[in-house]
Amino acid sequence: MSVLDRKLLRDLLRMWAQVLAIALVMACGVATIVIAVGGYRSLEQTRNAFYNRYRFATVFSGLTRAPLHLRERIASIAGISGIELRIVKPVLLDMPGMAEPATAIAVSIPDRGEPAVNRLYLRNGRLPESGRPGEVAVTERFATARRMAPGSTFDAILNGRKRTLSVTGIVLTPEYIYALGPGDMVPDPRRFGVFFMPRTVLAGIFDMDGAFNDVAVRTQRSAGIQAVEDAVDRILKPYGGIGTHGRTDQISHAFLDNELIQLRAMATVIPPVFLFVSAFLVNMILSRLIVLEREQIGLMKAVGYGSGAIGWHYGKLTLVIASIGIAIGAGAGNWLGHGLTTLYARFFSFPFLIFQQSLDLYAVAATTSALAALLGAARAIWSVITLPPAVAMQPPAPALYQSFLTGEGRLLSAFSQLTIMAFRHLLRWPLRSLLTALGTSLAVALLVTALFSFDSIAFMVDTVFFRAERQDATLSFGVEQSTRALQSVAAMPGVLRAEPFRATAVILRHGHRERRLVISSVPPKADLARVLDLDLAPIDPPPAGLTLSERVASLLDLRIGDLAEVELLERAHEMVRVPVTSIVQSYVGLAVYMRTEALDRLVGGGPRISGVRVAIDPARLGDLYSAVKQTPAIASIALQGISRQRFRETIGENITIMTTVYTALAVIIAFGVVYNSARIQLSERARELAGLRVLGFTRSEVSSVLLIELAAIVALAQPLGWMLGYLFSWSVVRGFESDLFRIPFVVNRSTFALASLVVLAVATLSALIVRRRIDRLDLVRVLKTRD
Repeated sequence: MSVLDRKLLRDLLRMWAQVLAIALVMACGVATIVIAVGGYRSLEQTRNAFYNRYRFATVFSGLTRAPLHLRERIASIAGISGIELRIVKPVLLDMPGMAEPATAIAVSIPDRGEPAVNRLYLRNGRLPESGRPGEVAVTERFATARRMAPGSTFDAILNGRKRTLSVTGIVLTPEYIYALGPGDMVPDPRRFGVFFMPRTVLAGIFDMDGAFNDVAVRTQRSAGIQAVEDAVDRILKPYGGIGTHGRTDQISHAFLDNELIQLRAMATVIPPVFLFVSAFLVNMILSRLIVLEREQIGLMKAVGYGSGAIGWHYGKLTLVIASIGIAIGAGAGNWLGHGLTTLYARFFSFPFLIFQQSLDLYAVAATTSALAALLGAARAIWSVITLPPAVAMQPPAPALYQSFLTGEGRLLSAFSQLTIMAFRHLLRWPLRSLLTALGTSLAVALLVTALFSFDSIAFMVDTVFFRAERQDATLSFGVEQSTRALQSVAAMPGVLRAEPFRATAVILRHGHRERRLVISSVPPKADLARVLDLDLAPIDPPPAGLTLSERVASLLDLRIGDLAEVELLERAHEMVRVPVTSIVQSYVGLAVYMRTEALDRLVGGGPRISGVRVAIDPARLGDLYSAVKQTPAIASIALQGISRQRFRETIGENITIMTTVYTALAVIIAFGVVYNSARIQLSERARELAGLRVLGFTRSEVSSVLLIELAAIVALAQPLGWMLGYLFSWSVVRGFESDLFRIPFVVNRSTFALASLVVLAVATLSALIVRRRIDRLDLVRVLKTRD
């Protein structure tokens, strides 16, 4: 081992705490890259593998009823590689041990063989047989939540008749990786499931012999999706086709895409923060270490070591610190990445999960971290290379201080001499002090970024469930009913109030932009489901025209007064132009509203309703549930209270995990910055502090010089951290924004206060550790240092 390498080893052992603090900050950056990018790749590759192996469809379409002989016409469309003509029906379930009705989707499968598209992964048991009516295969999450296994039974209301169904198999399907029930914002497998029955059995139950009402198509990779969709639309149009759509509008795929968007945002925003802080810490340590070792550097140059060799010595010190951080970060990232993959397994219904430990990912993380560290050290290393030996062997010139707090003395008398010494030292190197405060402020910012999600979600829950959607339940019909159905629902036991709604599928266009949407009707003076303006005040939509959510208006570049082109999918794709009359706020989905009378005129066919929102007497819930189960027209029921509870539980769990991670990262940053700053200041000012002790100052008085400097830096970091945290939080809201959810941007004052308290606690701990070292100064050894 060379002399310089032995010196390197001694420096690492002497500064082990500082080296570890920097390495941990760097490890956070590496781990975040591995987690975010690795999680992104894991989810994407798992999804793609499942899609390809089980032939997930690329084009979907619903319709009223069409004959099976259309198969040949659809299959002959150029670019189609597989087609499945299915029967898909929403149904109510009467589950044992559960008073409220559950809902499900009944999907037909071929009587023999596997489906051409959307194949089933059989986890357990067998698929149902057409010769045995009443057999079904159920999705795994539903079976797990209901503790079902092959041989279990449950009751379902199929076409108005209650039937007992027997489970023969537990399956997974690429079509329902994310199975969302009607009216729910997050999956609730206890109340919503999907089951599969042979085509002949389901056709006999719903009077669909020789017919279908759903199409799933898989296209070739080289096919033009839009051309295929247009061709399918032309064939299905006479049969009540409501328009084809691709995977983008398929709910399960859309939610998976949303998760990938969030992982991309995490990989983009978080790692640069840690790499910047670690580069700053490396620069801070090396710059001050070189000042303290000037004489050693000069001596090494005098005895023949070249500037390059000495510069490389400090470069190796930087790389060793980076290597420690990379090793810790890679291990932590791998472990947390597996944990994230397990979390996906619980949240999404995959038959397998791929977590690839790609070497290129670790190489990118390691290279990026090492380059960040070297960039941080570049200025300090350059100063070593350019430092002449004769100058290096001389102690650095004493700092030049300017007068501070001069004047009448009244202001000066407010501070002790030791406090003035601390402030003068800060002002002597303002840039260094500001950068240290900036590093500390990033810890505050990270905490604000993590904690603000509690504020935003609480505000979102209050807005969605208590200001806008205030009903207790939403009853949806299988097909549109006349307005007489409203009286029938209002007469059900326990119903206190009832408000009807109509929902019609459309394609909304403006210029070259278009979106597949649903227009919902709103009755005048609605109280259960209210439309909120941009200030979140309830309003009545205008008597005519479209009321768009802010997100829809932005996507289609529509403003009040613009004419939007509406394609009525349920009226033979008729095209009409409708003016935009108001723009409102909505945090869920892509909302479009019209007054009830206006929508009835637009769609035609007279007043019709798609469902009813109801307020319920809690004391009569059981009676209402029994009535709903006995009403054939009701296809599904969404219970607002359960949806709200499920949303809070699911989002709360995710936020808790995220907040825990962010808090740990912020603590590491705060400790790394404050501790390193204090240790280096102690090294620089050890002789000055020892001199104060000799002059008779107590340990606490001497410590106060250093601690006041740290306190001033930490205090300066707070407002800067609040500002950065506000900006980071805004970027998170923008990065996570999608057509499915929009998190409101809300940051309460208590969030800023809590973030500051955590950082102040960590800074206090760091300061106490350094205070202990000040108390143990060897005065004789320190004062022998050549001045």
